[in-house]
Amino acid sequence: MHQLRKSDHIRISLQEDVNSKRVSTGFERYRFEHCALPEFDLEDVDVATVLLGKRLSAPLIISAMTGGTPEARVINERLAEAAQAAGIGMGVGSQRAAIEDPALEYTYQVRHVAPDILLLANLGAVQLNLGYGLAECHRAVEMVEADALVLHLNPLQEALQPDGDTRFSGLLSRIEAICRALPVPVVVKEVGWGISEQIARQLMSAGVAAIDVAGAGGSSWSQVEMHRATSRWAREVAAAFAGWGIPTAESLVMARRGAPGIPIIASGGIRDGIQMAKAIALGATACGVAAPFLHAATRSASAVAELITVLVTQLRIAMFAAGARDIGALARTPLVPAYSCASEHAPG
Repeated sequence: MHQLRKSDHIRISLQEDVNSKRVSTGFERYRFEHCALPEFDLEDVDVATVLLGKRLSAPLIISAMTGGTPEARVINERLAEAAQAAGIGMGVGSQRAAIEDPALEYTYQVRHVAPDILLLANLGAVQLNLGYGLAECHRAVEMVEADALVLHLNPLQEALQPDGDTRFSGLLSRIEAICRALPVPVVVKEVGWGISEQIARQLMSAGVAAIDVAGAGGSSWSQVEMHRATSRWAREVAAAFAGWGIPTAESLVMARRGAPGIPIIASGGIRDGIQMAKAIALGATACGVAAPFLHAATRSASAVAELITVLVTQLRIAMFAAGARDIGALARTPLVPAYSCASEHAPG
C-alpha cells in the first residue's frame, strides 16, 4: 500500500497539474528597492549561512519529497549528489514505509553520496498518535544518519486520503515529548498549507528547533489526492481545496511573529532566487524548494546541480541589486509593497 501510494505521488506530481489554484505564494506583493550603487562587487556577495548548527553554502534546502520505491532511491541519490557538490541541505520523504518494512531503507539512504550535507529525516507527526514514539524517531534518524528529524503536519492531506490518518488530538504534547528526548533537533513542517502565528507559537513553546512553514502557492497535495481519487465524489471533495491554505509569504511573516527565537524555513512555491531573497528579507533563515528539483532529478544529478546554480546565482544577483552584501544584511533589507506594472504594457 505504501509503495503504491509513493509511486502514485511521484507519477502524479510529474505528469499532472498539481499547482494550487486561486492562491499564490504572496511574494509578488513585495519588491526590493533597487540599489543603483551597491558599493561592493558582485563577487563579494556571500550567500553562506548556518542552519541547525551546520554551514550551508547558500540558504537552500532540497525539500522532502520521496522514498520507499526503487524509483525514489534513484531520485534521492541524484538530489543528494548535487546537494553535496553545492554544499546545501536536503530532506528525505516520509520514512514510515521503511519503518514498517526495513527492506525499503535503502531507498532513503544517501550518506554514501552526501557525507557532509545537512540531512533531514522525516516522519508524519500524526504517527505519534498511532503507536510511534521515541524508538521510531530514533530509527528514522539512524536509518539515514540524519542531522535532524522533520515531523510533518498534513491534516488536510490525511483527511482527503481514503486511508488517511486523521487522529490529531493531543498531538502537540507528543511532539513536545520527542523534542525533549531526541538527541538531534526536531523540525516541524507543513506540507503545503502553511503555519499560522498561533501554531508557530505553540511549536516554539513545545521545543521545536525550527519551523518550515511550507505555505500555499506551489504544489497542492489536495490536487495530488484529487488525481489519486478513484471515485467521482472523492475527486469533487478534493478539488474544492485547490485554493486552501496560507500563502507562503504570509505564513512566513506569521511564523516569524509567533516564533521569534528559532529558525524559520520558507517553502511552498518558491521557484527562483528573487523569491528566496524576499523570503530571507521577510524573516526566513533558509528556503526549501521541492517540485522543480523532483523534475530535475528524473533527468540526472547534473540537471539538479544546474538548477541549484540557477537559484543561487539569481539570489546572489538579487542581493547585489538590493545592496545586501551577505545574508545578515539581506535579512535587514526592507521590502516595499509592489506596484502594478500593468500600465507599462497597456496599448498605445
